[in-house]
Amino acid sequence: MSGPDRQARLRAVTLPPALPRDPRLTPARPDLADERLRGLVEAARYVPGTPQRVTAMLAPLRRAPRADAALDTEALCGDPVTVYEVADGWAFVQLGLDGYVGYLPAAALGPPDPAPTHRVTALRSFVFPAPDLKRPPLGHLSLGARVSVVATEAGYALLAGGGAVWAAHLSAPDARAADIAGTAERLVGTPYLWGGRSSLGLDCSGLVQLVLGEAGLAAPRDADMQERGLGTHLPVDPAGLRRGDLVFWRGHVGLMLDGERLIHANGHHMAVAVEPLSVATARIAAAGSGPVTALKRLA
Repeated sequence: MSGPDRQARLRAVTLPPALPRDPRLTPARPDLADERLRGLVEAARYVPGTPQRVTAMLAPLRRAPRADAALDTEALCGDPVTVYEVADGWAFVQLGLDGYVGYLPAAALGPPDPAPTHRVTALRSFVFPAPDLKRPPLGHLSLGARVSVVATEAGYALLAGGGAVWAAHLSAPDARAADIAGTAERLVGTPYLWGGRSSLGLDCSGLVQLVLGEAGLAAPRDADMQERGLGTHLPVDPAGLRRGDLVFWRGHVGLMLDGERLIHANGHHMAVAVEPLSVATARIAAAGSGPVTALKRLA
């Protein structure tokens, strides 16, 4: 794919279709907005945005350009972004994966090329400065991160941006893990992190988005978006549930391992945990979050 074609694909983020626009997915502020929103939202100026890519191993997307601002989600290495402004070390961006808008550290970004050639399929993989396991690692990549490999040496993949990753921890970008529940089970024990979507820390919808992504299925970021946009509705009756079905509450989502057991990242266990759906349902209701709002089945 040519450079311009690839850049066009990086910019192919679907904007919210109609007013009122979801601010989580609308790249607009009173002083600046995406050029595509001209005539749809008011802003002092409109800019086309610049395609870039996350080059950091993991980057926080924050609600405001401050290190102490709320963490809305995370971007993994290799994720495409559109950058609208860079100021004081922060980039105002829209993520290519799910359209989420916020602020990334500018130092976490680089040019869109070279495009990733491989995806991390291990839960985590260290990046070493050289193909030598005795060297102190530079950091680690999460399941789902994408990298550009330029060569292999001694069982390691050498990365375009520098560093070496154990090659067996990588797969082709289009490799798929079809059993989404099985991928979720690999993440049992991962700590709960509000806004987290890496194997270092996950929230409920981050878990669902990550495991669906490993199966090649695009998913919105937040639980309410996933409830509206994923799968087909089932009768709100747990008797008919099966492996891979999604269960939604107000502001929460989990994934069924079978007809009785739920896996979800949750603040009660502060981790990705497995428990009977009946137990989770009773506890969530007792905590004031109400009953199950939807059961969904993925195609």
